[in-house]
Amino acid sequence: MYKAYKFRLYPTPAQQIALAKSFGCCRWYWNYSLNLCQETYKATGKGLARGAIQGLLPSLKKEYPWLTDAYSQCLQYVALNLSTAYKNCGMQCRFPARIRFEQGRHFFDKRAGYPKFKSKHSRQSITYPANVKLEGDYLKLPGKVGSIYCQQDRKVVGKFVSTTVSQNTDGKYYASIIVDDGKATPPSSTEGKAVGIDLGLTHFCITSDGSKFDNPRHTERHAKNLARKQQSLARKQKSSATRAKAKRLVAKVHSKISRVREDFLHKLSRKIVNENQVVAVENLAVKNMVKNHNLAKAISDCGWGQFCTMLKYKAEWEGKTYIEIDRFFPSSKLCNVCLNKMDSLPLDIRAWTCDGCQTHHDRDTNAAINIRNEALRILALGTSATANGGNVSQPGKTSVLLDAVPIEVGNPVLFRAG
Repeated sequence: MYKAYKFRLYPTPAQQIALAKSFGCCRWYWNYSLNLCQETYKATGKGLARGAIQGLLPSLKKEYPWLTDAYSQCLQYVALNLSTAYKNCGMQCRFPARIRFEQGRHFFDKRAGYPKFKSKHSRQSITYPANVKLEGDYLKLPGKVGSIYCQQDRKVVGKFVSTTVSQNTDGKYYASIIVDDGKATPPSSTEGKAVGIDLGLTHFCITSDGSKFDNPRHTERHAKNLARKQQSLARKQKSSATRAKAKRLVAKVHSKISRVREDFLHKLSRKIVNENQVVAVENLAVKNMVKNHNLAKAISDCGWGQFCTMLKYKAEWEGKTYIEIDRFFPSSKLCNVCLNKMDSLPLDIRAWTCDGCQTHHDRDTNAAINIRNEALRILALGTSATANGGNVSQPGKTSVLLDAVPIEVGNPVLFRAG
């Protein structure tokens, strides 16, 4: 199983210069290779493979001697990252024929966006695929950087796979270490307590057992400080030293917001995984939801996608089951007692009474219970299963019990951390 550790680095002034040179070399090589791929495709209709991009390095180092400031394997890893970026956007580095042009831009069926050119003003990073090790409180990097003081909050267990050194826009340095701990992924089990989770804005998380966790609203808490720093930045003259300083202060506020959000999500996801064996959530289309300009800021501040990702990999570590329910499942409009479905339920109605059994429901808690019940049905009988053999939209049917332990039939589709 692969695990990642992220530690803060404190390089000396000389090491900061060496890292800046390495960042610049890898960034230039990325931009050069990306431009060459695009120009080659426009001229010949074919792209460049990863091996062809790596084969350019010897001649480039002769033409640009300063490329030797970066560790050679870091430059080679740039070609691998570029090839991976093309695959993630739905195309191979050789540019298959399904690409089409519209107004001079590329459009694909993709999991990620088209590779972009990198700027020296954004986050900088380099990756060492080998020859990195920890020596006490220092991280020893190959090449001209040497050993950097590394603040470790836990012991790294496993064989190093790769190490990424990065510098955020607030000026802080970090090392992300991926290791192979040599342990097999524990088999997932469904024997135990199941919980359904409904995500919201007023309450960040509502569980099927009635627990509600308030939305911390991290951006709102730091809004005044952020506005003050941004106003100061807007008054500074472009390309001046004071503007660079003001920009760094704005970046520090954004970094603070990101850290407190991540801390909240880590603690909440760990609590939920520790207390339950089966965790069920909705498969939300966050990208489509933020198109609502009235709610986009609040939805983005929550970090629902990051929270679900944490639940997935933490459940995998513990041998527990994480499952996502289809976003079109009527969890809010469905009565969890008699399975009667409401015709419509506007968002401003937070509580309602079922027409079939006259049960009064809290909208969010009822949705969480339905999500849990639907997950148990999927695990027990498959995706086409219904409660007690009937249609879930019909009244008069009873839902599964809270402590029911499902028995797997066939091969259920489980969503596991990648």
